[in-house]
Amino acid sequence: MPTLLDPIRIGDLELPNRVLMAPMTRLRASVQNIPTRLMTEYYTQRASAGLIIAEATPVAPMALGYAQVAGIWSEEQIKAWQDVTSSVHQHGGRIFLQLWHVGRISDPMFLHGALPVAPSSIAAAGHVSLVRPEKAFVTPRALETEEVYGVVEEFRLAAMNAQRAGFDGVEIHAATGYLVDQFLESGTNHRSDDFGGTLENRARLLLLIVDACTSVWGSGRVGVRVSPRGDRHDVSDANPAETFKYVARECGRLKLAYLHAREFRAADSLGPDLKRDFGGVFIANENFTFGSANEALARGEADAVSFARLFISNPDLPKRFANGAVLSSADPATFYAHGSEGYVDHPAM
Repeated sequence: MPTLLDPIRIGDLELPNRVLMAPMTRLRASVQNIPTRLMTEYYTQRASAGLIIAEATPVAPMALGYAQVAGIWSEEQIKAWQDVTSSVHQHGGRIFLQLWHVGRISDPMFLHGALPVAPSSIAAAGHVSLVRPEKAFVTPRALETEEVYGVVEEFRLAAMNAQRAGFDGVEIHAATGYLVDQFLESGTNHRSDDFGGTLENRARLLLLIVDACTSVWGSGRVGVRVSPRGDRHDVSDANPAETFKYVARECGRLKLAYLHAREFRAADSLGPDLKRDFGGVFIANENFTFGSANEALARGEADAVSFARLFISNPDLPKRFANGAVLSSADPATFYAHGSEGYVDHPAM
């Protein structure tokens, strides 16, 4: 039976281990949303991951919802990302870029005064992330039908830019209550056009984005991330099992490199069903340890596991796993800071 330290083929790539680095927002780009040298150092330190899935990256200016996240729509951003990917490759690593549109989880302060967009004009409960004093989410503007096709084109251009930037592939962010997830889930999608109502219509945006990205990369270098619990950013679905099993089947039909699910393990987990319906490489994520991850692989519930916080404080995580080394803990106070502390100052073993 496979273990985390065994190699695996994912899509077109041969990976040396199954210890993957999950995408994590860390806010170390410049105020102009351009990747920095600090980011190059950060990802290079973690090149021993079987695969790095780089942080969620807005596909266009209207996709922004946080300060100092790195984008992928401009020439300056592409050039700066080239420094990241080149260094990771020089150190033996492989790296995908996660393509992102936050939808209603934004604020006019990030959008030059414009309203955030969404499938429907329904405000999210809660407050704009990391903004102080706290500010409630505004009611977004529902996208017109033609504008939805424009979002698909933004993802296609971002996929092309990621290719120019030297990435090995892309992951489509369809999770945690951001725009694609907002279209998928019935609680946030009250549309009556071709992008709302039936499950097939609600999944249309995601599948069109998949088509757009595979037209650039081929299916073997495109993955999709979902979060079937709907436990972030006030999303909900009337029948999550039906919705996400449909997504898994469709992604499997398209022979994507992998399906990546952020879902803590419990009696009601959909992960095993999604893995079966997808039929390809299934990556599990959320709160795994070395032991529980190997157990999931042994039970056939996953083919690889992605780690987030453990990779923050343990840049050489696969080596530490292999040697049974003590793992360092991360400091949440530095997760979304803008400097080197808690970012590139965690030592290797």
